[in-house]
Amino acid sequence: MDDSTLDRPLAPSRDTTALAVATARPSPPPSQLRAPVTDWPPWTAAAALVGGLVLAAVAGVLVDIPAAVFGVSITASHVPAGLEIADTAVQDAAFVAAAVFFAHIGGRTVRAWQFGLRPTPFWRAVRRAALLLFAFLVLSLIWVALFHSPKEKLLEQLGAGESTILLLLSAALTCVVAPICEEFLFRGYIFTALRNWRGVWPAAVISGLVFGGVHAGSAPALDLLPLAGLGFGLCLLYLYTGSLYPCIAAHSLNNSIAFGSLENWGWQIPVLVVAALGLIWLIARTLIRAGVITPETPAAGADAGAVVPGG
Repeated sequence: MDDSTLDRPLAPSRDTTALAVATARPSPPPSQLRAPVTDWPPWTAAAALVGGLVLAAVAGVLVDIPAAVFGVSITASHVPAGLEIADTAVQDAAFVAAAVFFAHIGGRTVRAWQFGLRPTPFWRAVRRAALLLFAFLVLSLIWVALFHSPKEKLLEQLGAGESTILLLLSAALTCVVAPICEEFLFRGYIFTALRNWRGVWPAAVISGLVFGGVHAGSAPALDLLPLAGLGFGLCLLYLYTGSLYPCIAAHSLNNSIAFGSLENWGWQIPVLVVAALGLIWLIARTLIRAGVITPETPAAGADAGAVVPGG
């Protein structure tokens, strides 16, 4: 053998070249990944739902007891408007608490990005959220035309028509607090945990049906099926954007339009939409600055993986 051949560099093979290119290619940023994958056990989805409902009931009672002590009249059929708002607010907070608690089961480390609180390409999210809301609007119009569902009485229960303060609090609860808390539980946790059971489609169907069902006390029975359809669509929006923010925004936009329609508003509806979305953005920025919502690390992005329909 000629010793000079030992000094020559070997020509890279096709496999070696492909491996080098693949290694050098930067991994996609977290904002381009699909919905995060976690190791949350599927059974905890049901546990989080039940736990959230139980905790919500307990929290409501803890709010009502001091009010009753101070002479507020509370009956099974009537809760004063301001107290109803407080009860609903703590119940929404209970949904978040239940999701966080069960995410920690087994000593797991939990990060905000696992619930979908991470960035996503803006215009892609806008297009897909607009498509979802348009489809839901068409479904709702057809549903109302076929079944003539009664007018929702939630705003009457919240006392939106009794004073300006109650109106503003009702709007904040309906268009800001509820979208954040409900999306955190139903899409951020329940849908994510259920995907570990039978994949995307069963998880989206079950999450949608449960989402519709929990509105049984605030929406007419005939509207529960369209709401389940909205819940299903929000799961797909979460899947295809990889972020909970578009789901929260779409949920808020839908609730704002519904709120304004129930109040027979005109120009006030776009004002409410902008105000609600602006407040949600402000809350998110505040949590980011406080370190509650943190960017994904490279390792976290790798763990998140990419989910495809049916996977």
